[in-house]
Amino acid sequence: MKKYLFIVLFVLCFSANAQTKLTFSYDAAGNQITRILCINCLSKSVEEIKEIEAITQDDLLQFSEKDFISYYPNPVKEELYLQWQLVLYNYVTSIQLYSMTGQVLRTYNQNQHDTSLTIPFQTYPSGIYLVLMSYKDGEEKSIKIIKQ
Repeated sequence: MKKYLFIVLFVLCFSANAQTKLTFSYDAAGNQITRILCINCLSKSVEEIKEIEAITQDDLLQFSEKDFISYYPNPVKEELYLQWQLVLYNYVTSIQLYSMTGQVLRTYNQNQHDTSLTIPFQTYPSGIYLVLMSYKDGEEKSIKIIKQ
């Protein structure tokens, strides 16, 4: 009886072919945009990836109803491009670049007419950095940037 039970379990283990599979898709910057659980997948569907030619209103990250901020590429290799659109009188007064240890690496003072900034990353080692944007009304927004 034990032999038959062992043989049946052995055959069941090797005849079962149901496998779960996770498939991921990524945007051009390397950020994960979808995760799909596929049970018994035979083929992988290929989705068309949108290449960024110019920043549109849909590409801008909205932190609040007051402003739109866009930054690319992330992860960055040489330069980080920041662009923002603000309404009313509130504008960016300064932008600071921090290392993960809390050290201020660079400070950029802005005036109310500035809407973009390019931050060079060539001289910084690979790692994670924080960009802190300070506004006229005292509010601050932080963005995590990865340097390759």
